[in-house]
Amino acid sequence: MNENCFQKAKRVVVKVGTTTLTHAGGSVNIRGVERLVKTLADLKNASRELVLVSSGAIAVGMGAIGLPQRPYDIPSKQAAAAVGQCELMYLYDKLFSEYNHNVSQVLLTRDVVEDEHRKQNVINTFERLLEWGVLPIVNENDTVSYEEIVIGDNDTLSAIVAKLVRADALVLLSDIDGLYTADPREDPNAQLIPVVEEIDERILSLAGGSGSALGTGGMVTKIHAAQIAGEAGIDMAILNGSNPGLLYDLFDGKAVGTHFKGGKKHV
Repeated sequence: MNENCFQKAKRVVVKVGTTTLTHAGGSVNIRGVERLVKTLADLKNASRELVLVSSGAIAVGMGAIGLPQRPYDIPSKQAAAAVGQCELMYLYDKLFSEYNHNVSQVLLTRDVVEDEHRKQNVINTFERLLEWGVLPIVNENDTVSYEEIVIGDNDTLSAIVAKLVRADALVLLSDIDGLYTADPREDPNAQLIPVVEEIDERILSLAGGSGSALGTGGMVTKIHAAQIAGEAGIDMAILNGSNPGLLYDLFDGKAVGTHFKGGKKHV
């Protein structure tokens, strides 16, 4: 893809992080979700095929139940996810329907995407949903996941989904503007890196740990997602999810966030 790859992208996977969807206590950030949905609906109206990978199930479940902090034990995480996933899908369905768009839920685990037969079933389902104009909303199936089948974070999941659907581009909406030369929360001299041509040791060294108490990701998982996407020839961008309007700028060909260039497209 050339420098205008995002302008030309027809099929796009968008991943939204927990911090974009929720307030600090875990309750839903209604205004933030409404802005996101309105923007995605408008992009669909402009004939783009979208797949949304949505975090937030555990955090939203915490808010609904009234848990004071993110649970540490697996049963509690899975139970919170079960509650939160229901809340999230209700909200997405309600908001997207206001713009005459249908949504669907797709829950995945590692064993599904690594088994060739079941993976093909997933691919077929995605293709039919997109053919019908339905917006698939994807999350890991936290309620049944355990160590052997867990994917672990939705940055990685979004890159896997981008490969499955043969996306033209992957966009990660995060709580940061992109990849910096240092942690901008700690270093006022940190500079945004607009384009990453290749993920080398220098780029890998810039990754830190998890950036949010409610989320599971961080720059490490985002760079890993860029590696997975890049190996499949898929360009990836990191944008600040607090301003979904940046998606318009990205697809208008403007330089926003950090663009990780994909390699040669695999067929």
